[in-house]
Amino acid sequence: MRAITLGVGRVGIADVVSVARNRAPIDVAAEVIGRLERARAVVDRAAAGDTPVYGVNSALGANTGATLAPDDQQHYQTSAVRARAVGVGAPLPEDRVRAAMFARAAGMAQGGSGVSVAVFRALVDALNRGLYPHVPCWGSIGVADLPQMSHIALVLIGEGEAKVDGKRVRGAQALAAAGLTPVLLAAKDGLALISSNAATIGHACLVQSDLARTLAAHDDVIALSCEGFRANLSPLDPHAQAMRPAPGQAEAAARLLQALDGSGLATDGAARRVQDPLSFRCIAQVHGAAHDALARAVEHVEIELNAAADSPLVDADHERLLSTGNFYIPGLALAHETLGLAVAQVATLLVQRCVKLLSSSATELPRQLTRHGPQQSGFATAQKPLTALAADIRHLANPACLDFLPVSEGVEDHATMAPHCIAKLDAMRERLVHLIAIEAVIAAQAVDLRPPEVRATLGAGARRMYEGVRARSQFLDDDRSLAPDFEAVAAWLTSGGSAAAANAAASVGALQ
Repeated sequence: MRAITLGVGRVGIADVVSVARNRAPIDVAAEVIGRLERARAVVDRAAAGDTPVYGVNSALGANTGATLAPDDQQHYQTSAVRARAVGVGAPLPEDRVRAAMFARAAGMAQGGSGVSVAVFRALVDALNRGLYPHVPCWGSIGVADLPQMSHIALVLIGEGEAKVDGKRVRGAQALAAAGLTPVLLAAKDGLALISSNAATIGHACLVQSDLARTLAAHDDVIALSCEGFRANLSPLDPHAQAMRPAPGQAEAAARLLQALDGSGLATDGAARRVQDPLSFRCIAQVHGAAHDALARAVEHVEIELNAAADSPLVDADHERLLSTGNFYIPGLALAHETLGLAVAQVATLLVQRCVKLLSSSATELPRQLTRHGPQQSGFATAQKPLTALAADIRHLANPACLDFLPVSEGVEDHATMAPHCIAKLDAMRERLVHLIAIEAVIAAQAVDLRPPEVRATLGAGARRMYEGVRARSQFLDDDRSLAPDFEAVAAWLTSGGSAAAANAAASVGALQ
């Protein structure tokens, strides 16, 4: 496994995924240590001085400005971590915890946090040794992920809880099992560990990677739907795209044409209709907008991965600490709200394609794609989960970024709610995968009801999808429960089936 070196080049989405899911080791460039040492010297001088500095020699939150005596500063950092470990709910999965830890290490490596080198190394060592802190899922409002990051920090100081061999144990025991010892927090170290949006940023990286794979797989499914519908490919013509160069649209059309490469639909007279319903005619427009929204969200996340977003921020060049608002991420929250709306557009377009494929008047195929007439239901009942999933996605697409309340006696009188924006996007993506699986099974049935020469002239991507679906879901003759078929195809798509296997590396690599 290739090591990820902090301090050499920019950190990208793929780096976070590699550390979080593949346990890629982390190296630290020598210049990072030098940067941290210079910043730490500034913090040490400020801690010994008389000028109040937030979180260094004066208190946090509603107690801002209250002086901390030199003898109290170290204890205060530990106390601040303990007090903010207030997360509740189910524990985060290991990949999300590792993503949060790596995102924080990447931010610290920029040199603005003023963290002690020993504390920074403790975080990196914990990742490299596979430490898995127990981190409850709820608590952050997007003004730094204080609860989640505090639960991670607790384990580094030998408190809290972590998973070892599937069992929850005390932090000190988990450290010992990993061959590590608790780290001591000096002035600002506790704040440096917890005052970060790393839990949100790490989660966003994983969601974006998964969504890129999902959309890549969907290209082949859409191609199969076009084959089953006998769609008109004129709307995908490069000249038509060039005449309206909306962001992402031409690229979406090109990907779909690639998935249809070699298809009989490209021959003159293959299309059944002069003009198709919008769910087939406007695929490039909707999916182009979704890919553009994903690119904008990636841009915001990668800014955060490579930024020093601390407050106070250490300016080592001028030997000062600055109060900032750089921990505040409304742009990232809004970008993911937009991406969620784009996913909802993709989902509703998908459902309408499925409805058209089940309509004999739209396809000239047997109603509900059963050749046995009204004695069989065919795919009629598939419209229930299609509608239910689409309704869920539409509900989740409603904005979360406005749902906040002032806290800390009005000092924190606004919040981005970014963690909620990412979490609901993840839930939307999960539902979208099941919608795509249902569309894939329906489209394969439509292809099989066409004359044999249609199946013999499928485009490259459509053929990949058809063969993958048929390996998991046989042609529906007599009615049967289709739930196992849908679940099997969804699992295959999630694990990297079809275009996800062929294109995911390129898709995720583009996010770096």
